Amino acid sequence: MNSAIGLEVLFEFANEGILIANKLGDIIKINPSAERLFGYKKGELVGKKIETLIPKRLADAHLKHRTTYNHNPHARAMGAGIELYGKRKDNTELPVEVSLSPYVNNNEHFVIAFIIDISERKKNQERIKNHSIELEKQVHDRTLILEEAVTELEQTKNELKKALDKERELNDMKSRFVSMASHEFRTPLATILSSLSLVSKYIEKNDNEKRIKHIARIKSAVNNMTDILNDFLSLSKLEEGKITNSPEQFDLKRFTEELVQEMTAIVKPDQVIDYIHLSESTGVTLDKKLIKNIFFNLISNAIKFSDEGQVIDVETNIDKKSIRILVRDKGIGISEADKEHLFERFFRAKNAFNIQGTGLGLNIISKYVELMNGEIGVESKLNEGTTFTITLPKN
Repeated sequence: MNSAIGLEVLFEFANEGILIANKLGDIIKINPSAERLFGYKKGELVGKKIETLIPKRLADAHLKHRTTYNHNPHARAMGAGIELYGKRKDNTELPVEVSLSPYVNNNEHFVIAFIIDISERKKNQERIKNHSIELEKQVHDRTLILEEAVTELEQTKNELKKALDKERELNDMKSRFVSMASHEFRTPLATILSSLSLVSKYIEKNDNEKRIKHIARIKSAVNNMTDILNDFLSLSKLEEGKITNSPEQFDLKRFTEELVQEMTAIVKPDQVIDYIHLSESTGVTLDKKLIKNIFFNLISNAIKFSDEGQVIDVETNIDKKSIRILVRDKGIGISEADKEHLFERFFRAKNAFNIQGTGLGLNIISKYVELMNGEIGVESKLNEGTTFTITLPKN
């Protein structure tokens, strides 16, 4: 078999599509594999332009590429990073890879094109790509699930920490209350016992003046213990969420006048509670129980921390937007360092350790004010007195 016959056999029976085109882009020879690839009968493509096998949308661009290639013909291997498409006779498209080899015969320039159908490879690549996308999605989804799990664990951890902190706080509160109560109850109980013993003696001696004096001491001691228990009961109810803000309409001026009158029964000798309402309007919509507790606590403190003969000022005022309550005394005052902790539970100012109290009253007041969406402020100087101002929204 001579070389010419061998090449012809190779051309005719090659699995790859092979075609030869001249410089003008005319197909001068095409093998059966290429004809089958593009859906043409034998010899049907010979003499046609190479653009016949190019999708219409790419034909103009291919024509420019062919012209450029003819100016600089060179071998181009398969898979040169160019995405190519061929067009079958029925106008369907197929992805192809093409290698080009220029040659010259009798001073005429030709190009041999080797063409293979890469449809299956494209499908496999698409499957791999889709599989990769699906894997990435699964990884992403699982990452989100893990992140959510970590977030939930972190949240659970925080909740447990809060619960433990709350438990520690409650245990600490209980310990401090037991310590405070044992100290605060001891003195009034001793007073009650000794006064009761003396009262019985003064009854025998018919000494009414001293008997009345010791009965007053007993009342005072009982009131002190009642205050302690009320403070702790209020704190407990606040902790359990049993105290809520239940507003009702009432006359603030009349309400405060009655409360001040009631509290004159517990003032020290010659102490005076001076009340003034600063506005014409007197009607408010507030929780009467909370307001009464706030007044009672602030005025009680003013009485307790002021000397005999001092004036305690109480003011109320109503403007367009807010309601203001003020209680001012000229008592022992509060240092700047103590102001910072004034509304903390069980806090007692350094200059108040020898004065009976639980250290809960102002903490409870601040909670009441918070329930009513208000604000509480304090101004004080040591040995000059203290002013508490509470501002509540009118509506």
